[in-house]
Amino acid sequence: MVGVVPNAAYRHFPNRDALLAAVRDAAIRQLAQRMAQGMRRVRARRGTPTGALRRLAAVGTAYFEFAHSEPGLFDTAFATLEHPRQNKPGEEPGPVDLLEAALDELVEAGILEPLRRPSVEYPIWATVHGLAVLVRGPLRYLPDRDKSRIEVQTLAFIEASLSRTAEA
Repeated sequence: MVGVVPNAAYRHFPNRDALLAAVRDAAIRQLAQRMAQGMRRVRARRGTPTGALRRLAAVGTAYFEFAHSEPGLFDTAFATLEHPRQNKPGEEPGPVDLLEAALDELVEAGILEPLRRPSVEYPIWATVHGLAVLVRGPLRYLPDRDKSRIEVQTLAFIEASLSRTAEA
């Protein structure tokens, strides 16, 4: 399709895993850029409850939108390889960094108890990622309207679980 022989990429990469790792890193950067753009579009002031909640929702919404619009890159972004992904010095924040920033802002805004903050990004990420995979897999036959509703419900569920008291 692009007018080169299939093995042309191997002039630039030593093997398939190195090539896939480069594509994975580019996919992760694209996902992070979309998340950051969504966060920047929130006009509410930083540190306010409204702003913090909207930026967290923007992170999740961008994640779902990327999974829908770029299914091949989404799959590649999370491919397990021999070459682990590492942020390079001066590189823009990655998806998890942006989620962490949104959660830190929830603490700053008084929504999330500081004692509940450590590592809460992982169950949140697992929830959003899991739904993104399900919607592209076993739930792919649902109407788009229903998929969107489930995604909105998931983000609302996450918000509600974070704003509960520490006794929960």
